[in-house]
Amino acid sequence: MWLAYLNEAFMISSALCLAFGWRAIRSHQIAVHRRLMIWASWLGGLFFVTYVVKTLLVGDTSFGGPLTWSTFYQVFLQTHATLATVAGVLGIITLRLALTARFGRHRRVAPWTATLWLIAAGSGLMVFLLLYIVFPAGATTNVLQALTGH
Repeated sequence: MWLAYLNEAFMISSALCLAFGWRAIRSHQIAVHRRLMIWASWLGGLFFVTYVVKTLLVGDTSFGGPLTWSTFYQVFLQTHATLATVAGVLGIITLRLALTARFGRHRRVAPWTATLWLIAAGSGLMVFLLLYIVFPAGATTNVLQALTGH
């Protein structure tokens, strides 16, 4: 369970760094923007690594809330997962554009990346709250158990 909390802390911290970094560039504070965006990227990377480790070693936790919420939760979860995947890919592209000094393209892609990243972080927080806080957590099954049926 603690890995889920650590995971969420990395993502929320990443989103906060991103939001403040976006604000910094709007104020023409380039050095501050760069530092905050690098931190946002590292924290986003740590989120991804801990998420994969948690999924492989501990497993995925099923929704433990009432059946009447199950369809809403599943649709919301799939929407979040899609947005998070797109945001992650755009994040890598945006970071690469910045690190290779292709700032014209970076400026065109970055607002889309930041917006999707913030939406994905917010929807991820909602998934976390529904899965662990609002309702009791469901059963957890790791990948090996799911594949072997044991």
